[in-house]
Amino acid sequence: MDLSYTLIKSKRKTISLEMKPDGSLIVRAPNRTTKSEADAFVKKHEKWVENHRKKMGERKAQAQSVQRLTQAELLALGRLAKKVIPERVAYYAKKMNVEYGRITLRCQKTRWGSCSTKKNLNFNILLMLTPIEVLDSVVVHELCHLKEMNHSARFYQQVYAVYPDYDRWNRWLKEHGGEFLMRAGLRD
Repeated sequence: MDLSYTLIKSKRKTISLEMKPDGSLIVRAPNRTTKSEADAFVKKHEKWVENHRKKMGERKAQAQSVQRLTQAELLALGRLAKKVIPERVAYYAKKMNVEYGRITLRCQKTRWGSCSTKKNLNFNILLMLTPIEVLDSVVVHELCHLKEMNHSARFYQQVYAVYPDYDRWNRWLKEHGGEFLMRAGLRD
């Protein structure tokens, strides 16, 4: 296996590996790190490198076989999201006794939802492709930020009180979300 890498030294305190989309390896290390220490670190994490390259290959193969959404389909998703998401937000906001500001819907590459300090909510229209339980879990997550603007234990207590199956559907989104991003052409 090819364990060649680019070594980048800086003022950091720890050594780490980064896999680039093309499969090349970066080692980030403290300034004092020697070449032999970096070599040993890479060798120690050889299995990690192998697994990540394998996953990247599988992801690329999957991306090539994925049926991409057309512009018309994305527009239709946006229209559906305008109807469905505000209804789900209103339902859970009432249940949780919280008030929110504006709801914005976008086709986003990195987020499924977010909540601003001004109480505005943002949601990814690609949630329309997921099971309704996934959408609800994201809605509840964002509404809970109106009470706790963090991811503390108190925040998750709020989430679980409203949506006990949150972990199941959050895990589903982590496992399958990439497929929807590929279909929208947002991930290779």
